[in-house]
Amino acid sequence: MAKQNVAEQFVDILARAGVKRLYGVVGDSLNPVVDAIRRNSAIDWIQVRHEETAAFAAGAEAQITGKLAACAGSCGPGNLHLINGLYDAHRSMAPVLALASHIPSGEIGLGYFQETHPDRLFQECSHYSELISSPKQMPRLLQTAIQHAVGRSGVSVVALPGNVADRPAPEKAVETALVTSRPTVRPGDAEIDRLVEMIDRADRVTLFCGSGTAGAHAEVMEFAGKIKSPVGHALRGKEWIQYDNPYDVGMSGLLGYGAAYEATHECDLLILLGTDFPYTAFLPDDVMIAQVDVRPENLGRRSKLDLAVWGDVRETLRCLTPRVRTKDDRRFLDKMLKKHADALEGVVKAYTRKVDKHVPIHPEYVASVLDEVADEDAVFTVDTGMCNVWAARYISPNGRRRVIGSFSHGSMANALPMAIGAQFTDRGRQVVSMSGDGGFTMLMGDFLTLVQHDLPVKVVLFDNSALSMVELEMLVAGLPSYGTTNSNPDFAEVARACGAFGVRVEKPRHLAGALRDAFKHKGPALVDIVTDPNALSIPPKISAEMVTGLALSASKIVLDGGVGRMLQMARSNLRNVPRP
Repeated sequence: MAKQNVAEQFVDILARAGVKRLYGVVGDSLNPVVDAIRRNSAIDWIQVRHEETAAFAAGAEAQITGKLAACAGSCGPGNLHLINGLYDAHRSMAPVLALASHIPSGEIGLGYFQETHPDRLFQECSHYSELISSPKQMPRLLQTAIQHAVGRSGVSVVALPGNVADRPAPEKAVETALVTSRPTVRPGDAEIDRLVEMIDRADRVTLFCGSGTAGAHAEVMEFAGKIKSPVGHALRGKEWIQYDNPYDVGMSGLLGYGAAYEATHECDLLILLGTDFPYTAFLPDDVMIAQVDVRPENLGRRSKLDLAVWGDVRETLRCLTPRVRTKDDRRFLDKMLKKHADALEGVVKAYTRKVDKHVPIHPEYVASVLDEVADEDAVFTVDTGMCNVWAARYISPNGRRRVIGSFSHGSMANALPMAIGAQFTDRGRQVVSMSGDGGFTMLMGDFLTLVQHDLPVKVVLFDNSALSMVELEMLVAGLPSYGTTNSNPDFAEVARACGAFGVRVEKPRHLAGALRDAFKHKGPALVDIVTDPNALSIPPKISAEMVTGLALSASKIVLDGGVGRMLQMARSNLRNVPRP
């Protein structure tokens, strides 16, 4: 039996850690690893057209599966292209191992061709970033990197010179057990005692939920029901907490809607559950606040806390719910449910008025129809910008659907690459990329990756020939829009030229049929929908300065804010309010 080299041993360790595929672009310093993958049936090499796509795809795979995913880039510019997608994965708490292959070890520090220092470059977007300088060092260093990525839910980066990867692996390397899952964290008794006391003393309690409530839907509902609490959420908490929620009062933040803002400001006690909500302007400063988070560094960094609780949301609520007193007074909850329904009633008219005749097509209408015709277990990947708004307000979670995007990092061009990673986890599951024309064209080359790997991703392209979110930012600042328009081709023709299904939609009556045809197609498909560039969105609460900025910029801008099927849910919840 031939002796292993370092690259082969590296690939074996990744396979033992559960990695199924390595996304990347081949290159000279990476060749030993790619060749080792070629000869190892446990891991697939996924060729993409841009390393940024590789990192986004790995991050999406990790978010969908909850398991370690991996990507790779060759020396210098190759691995530098990974950095934006790695930032996104790291801030999304996605366990990703990135291989940054490196120049020959004997040339490091001498200004060699394509020289960078990846072990330094990736430090800010990783929990661990180190250089492998010898074969003997590799197994332990890679193990440490894997355990950082899995144990701390984020990125680890390993820099590996190509010549080291090609050397013989050390004899009798120790096969150490690898950490491949995270434990639960229970809060201390003192914190639980204090939180029980605060809840029992408060008359009006509001829960505000983030992505840390994943897997805790039943516990949150039981707790909210016992203390008669409205339940709001941040964008990353929507998919985990909004569905089957009789206490739902909507979302707060720049993309918010409903009564979440009022519920968080009119309570006696606000409990932040698993959220690192970044927009401090939307949080109150005159109510009691308790925060529960599994990451202690998140506690208190967005608002002044009266109590910090370090623990998993689910474990915390399992400790907490049996101990708090049942509240019988529903007046605050019912008031917020009524405000929420009224708020949605007001804005829903924005997209129902003659929408089936409006040309260019309202993007809200596109998202609403998409929500109706997409599968009940579909994965939606969402471009940053106005697509975030339409997904937040129209895509209905149900406990089976997933909605992922660059919600913390806020990068353009994320939807298509994320769809690649999501689709590789299950070719039979519907994956929909909600792409804006700006984001799509930024990494459009990787539409060819869909065709090359015959991935049945469906790209729903909101084509308004503009960077609309940037235009809104300019308007709010009192500036005329400038440099925000795109000159676009017929993207359906581009898709067909690439060998995929492509259809262009310019009239509302053709929309549902075009989407259904694309979804029935067995391979990759693109639906190019020409949408209204004047359809913008504003937050649920607007300052005088923002209004002034809008008035200075334009007097005839459409500021729509529909909410789709969420109105039906709010009406249903309101029917449950006891009548006197």
